[in-house]
Amino acid sequence: MNKFYGTGVAMITPFNADGSIDFTSLKKLIDFLIEGGVNYLVSLGTTGESATLSKEEKKEVFRFTAETVANRVPLVAGIGGNQTSEVVNAVKNFDTQGYDAVLSVSPYYNKPTQEGIYQHYKAVAEASVLPIILYNVPGRTGSNISAETTLRLAFDSDNIIAVKEASGNFDQISQILRDKPQDFLVISGDDGVALPMIAMGAAGVISVVGNALPGLLSKMVDLSLQGNFTEAKTLHYQLLEITRLCFVEGNPAGVKNVLKHLNICPDNLRLPLVSVSENTSKKIGEELMKISF
Repeated sequence: MNKFYGTGVAMITPFNADGSIDFTSLKKLIDFLIEGGVNYLVSLGTTGESATLSKEEKKEVFRFTAETVANRVPLVAGIGGNQTSEVVNAVKNFDTQGYDAVLSVSPYYNKPTQEGIYQHYKAVAEASVLPIILYNVPGRTGSNISAETTLRLAFDSDNIIAVKEASGNFDQISQILRDKPQDFLVISGDDGVALPMIAMGAAGVISVVGNALPGLLSKMVDLSLQGNFTEAKTLHYQLLEITRLCFVEGNPAGVKNVLKHLNICPDNLRLPLVSVSENTSKKIGEELMKISF
């Protein structure tokens, strides 16, 4: 369980100008993040534009990422969907070499009931040899995993070890933190509320902004976990505007533009996503000049 304390990063997937996967930049990013001090990495979550990759491309990215990480930090695979049987087959057939857990988003678009969400995750957890991290992001899925359902899954399945909570509902998050099993982790799914969630008992964050500012973000999270909120708040506020700019025209367009400014990788995306406007890019560049790395 200690593997998933601290700063996790939901990695972007770099693309070449022709839309193909830019594996050279992906290696550069992975090394940059590990050297920046992050605690673990997530491959092909939402930020990795997983919805636009074919099954074969996903296999290539998963394999390449595991080989490049080479067990230097724990690694999580994003495997989710809105067809339970397909997700079950995906986790059953997944090459687990180099991976430590699966992050699985709640079924989207279908708008299942809480019982449907429970049965979906129960089936996935039973099929997976790797532990499962629930992912609740109502803003994208169109449905919420209630506190009651999260807690039910946490108590009923030994293979469900954590939840990435991106509901923004602090009443719900508080209930989960209060009533969860002791070894069940609650992880912030939003950069902007990582500090207050850690103050309430969360184990850290799975970050978007951490793609570009791994050192600064990791330091803020570490200070928060140590209870040093005076120093952590200073870094939190330093990151506030760049975090806002990363999402003002959608994720991962914003953070890819930050990475372009930092010469880590180009900011190419796959349709229907497009790069941020020149105005936002200019603001990102100006804000980066203010940040003390």
